[in-house]
Order: sequence, then C-alpha cells, then structure tokens
Amino acid sequence: MNWDSLDWSSLDRLRARFLAGNVATEPYWKTANDLAAYDLTYGERIGWKWDALLGELRRRGWPEAPARPWRVLDWGCGSGIAGRRMIAHLGVEHVAQLELWDHSPQAMDFARSRAQRAFPGLRVTIADPSPTPDLVVVSHVVNELSADDQARLETLLARAPRVVWVEPGTHAVSRTVQAWRDRLVAGGARVIAPCTHHAACGLLGVERERDWCHHFAAPPPGVHADRNWVRFAQRAGVDLRSLPYACLVLDRSPRSPDVPGQARIIGRPEVFKPYARVLSCEASGAATLTLPRRSLAPLVKQLERARGSLVYRWTRTEGAVIAGELDPALAAPGLDSPEGTGDA
Repeated sequence: MNWDSLDWSSLDRLRARFLAGNVATEPYWKTANDLAAYDLTYGERIGWKWDALLGELRRRGWPEAPARPWRVLDWGCGSGIAGRRMIAHLGVEHVAQLELWDHSPQAMDFARSRAQRAFPGLRVTIADPSPTPDLVVVSHVVNELSADDQARLETLLARAPRVVWVEPGTHAVSRTVQAWRDRLVAGGARVIAPCTHHAACGLLGVERERDWCHHFAAPPPGVHADRNWVRFAQRAGVDLRSLPYACLVLDRSPRSPDVPGQARIIGRPEVFKPYARVLSCEASGAATLTLPRRSLAPLVKQLERARGSLVYRWTRTEGAVIAGELDPALAAPGLDSPEGTGDA
C-alpha cells in the first residue's frame, strides 16, 4: 500500500467508525486493504505519538538493557504500529519474541507480517495473553473496550512487570487512563512517565474535573508540505499540527523513586503579553501557575517555544513562582536552558 494505491473509501469507513466512538462489538477490519490503508495513515500518526513518548523514555534512560531478552506483548495490536515502534526502541537484540493479540485474526496476521518484514529473524507469535509477558504495550484501545475487555486488560496490567500505554489525548480518555494509573500504582506499580511522582493523580482531585493529563507530539519535518498528508488531513478532518496524546509508563522495579520537587507541565503553556500560565502537576497536587513576564522574561520566552517533556523545578516565595529550572535531560533538543533555541 502506498499513497497512489490508497483505498480512500476504506479510510472513509474507518473514519466514520472512529468518530462514532462506540464500543467495538466485532472487528471493524473488513479486508487486508483496511489494515494497510490504516497503517499508512492513521496508524502512522499514532506512531508519531509513540515516537514522542519513546524519545522521552530514551532521555530518561528507560529501560536499562535487560539481563535477558524480553517477551513483549502488543495487546489489541491492530496493524501493529505500537509493537513495531517499541521493538525499535528496545533494540531487536533485547527482544525474545513479539506476541500479538487482538479480537481480529486478520489484524494479528497483518501485524505479524509487518513486524517480520521490519525485523527479519524476530520471533513473532499470535497468542492469548495468559502467561505474563515482560512488557505489555497498549495503544488506542480504551474507548473501544467492553466492560469484560476492560477487566481483562486491567488484570493483565496489574501483574505485568512493565507497561507502556498510549491513548488519544481527549478529556474522557485521558481521565480514564488517570484513574487506571491510580489503581495500578496502589497495586505496587511505579510510574516512569508522565508523572514525576507516585502520589495520587492531582488532576483527579476536587475542582479539577475540567482538567486532563495530555501532551503533544510533533509530526516529522516536512509533513505540512507533503501533498499526500495534506490531502489526507483535509479528507479525514485532522490537524497535522496537533497530536495530543495521553500516556502511562509503569515499571514494578524498585529503582524508580520519586524525584522531589519536580513538576510536569500538562498540555501546552498559555503565553500572553504580560505573563504565561501553566498547569503544573507534582507530588503535592496540581496547580495553575502564573509567571509574570516582567520578572521571569527568560522563562516565559522559553515557554513560548515549549516542546518536548516540560519537567521543571519551581522556586516559590509566598506561593508565587520566582524561578523555574527546566530538567535538561528531558527537554527536547534546543530547550536545555531559558536562553536555548527551539521550534514553536
């Protein structure tokens, strides 16, 4: 499948299905062309979200090289885009096998074929996820799951040593992931991302009902000038500039302590002429912070160009922020200091 042979009618049908947002009662893949068209377009956009999260994990140094190759399970694999991105992140030499599970046998066959093409020699299996794998990969499934499927997935995640999960960055889906996060942390999991702490999610607190934990991925350079992507965006009604996503990365290793004083900016900073405003989440809770340009000009300038994982250490006096230090290890390249350069 390529742009010249793309089945637009298949994409139109899939788009109508996605917009409906209903629980999937049966596989919506009708043909192999459905999966190929999806993988080239919608799936690739999901891959850009995975690229953003995996880039952060790489800067965090997670995971350390495993002592033995892992079994990786791509649960609800669809076309397999998430599993392939994860294998590339880990390095195929650190993967014993990629296991695929989906309600659709056709999707599992497609995902296996694409994984074997991308990683010749990799063992790829189709199996019911009853044995516990070393790592569970989950992507864009929450709003399609029945109550039974949600229970199955939560049971799997509750016993998995490691979880990497990406979902759309909508209000409803993100808050669902936040609630699962708190339950899994209560069961002993440790948060690698996006949180800087393992306390209860501050965005689920009283008077925070309108807030949700979401972040933004950047598309690859040149996408906005690519006529194929522009045509797809117009037909599908998507914004190529905006890739909001929710995520959760868990590890049951004890080597993931809190980092005292660190806070993560949720969503995008709002920058106005006299000040910037951010939603900041840390162990003590979530708070909306106002940063005056007059006294914090370099910091506000930095936030105007904000991209990547914005993890800060705030200095406060009487509750007001008087300084903010960006964690350079997590910032996207070019934002390692208030004087750094970076794309908007």
